[in-house]
Amino acid sequence: MKKLAIDPKAEALIFDLDGTIADTMPVHFLAYKNILRDYGIEFTPELFATLAGIPAVGTIQKLNELFDTKMDAAEVGHYKEGEYEKIMHKMKPITPVVELVHEYHGKLPMAVGTGGYKRLAWKSLEILGLKDYFEILVSSEDVEHPKPHPETFLKCAALLGVEPGVCHVFEDGALGIEAATAAGMMSTLVTNYYEVTIGKDI
Repeated sequence: MKKLAIDPKAEALIFDLDGTIADTMPVHFLAYKNILRDYGIEFTPELFATLAGIPAVGTIQKLNELFDTKMDAAEVGHYKEGEYEKIMHKMKPITPVVELVHEYHGKLPMAVGTGGYKRLAWKSLEILGLKDYFEILVSSEDVEHPKPHPETFLKCAALLGVEPGVCHVFEDGALGIEAATAAGMMSTLVTNYYEVTIGKDI
């Protein structure tokens, strides 16, 4: 497994959470699959891959367009998050990223910028034993414009008290990399450093 490294110019690190620090994608996939069955949608790993980085409500809206369904996006999005919370203990750490968090804890300021819900994001970090490694966490509830808009990462930089240009973002999705680029930040796609396991038993 390749070792992750930070850019020498980096003065702060910003991490996405799902699929970056925590291997939660298989858990999110299973949660969607379980609830969408009730709406006649067969949720496949291939379909899930096209929705990476989109918050739950946006995902349901997209599925309505794709399948001509009329699900209440807010209601079903929250229903999905409830299903996810029941099984989120199954998540695993993404080792190369967690090693980087441990390596730079106390050396560089670090934040989490996630498209997920704040309460569940903190719970994920707690499950992985990383809750005390981050003081700053910007969630979907803290921004008006989710990724690929740069607001999430710009807010992280502001709260860390650093300029965007010296922030190095770690992401697993194209939308997140797009957001980091739009924010004027350095970025690394972490999926090159671990095996994606969506669709396998967890």
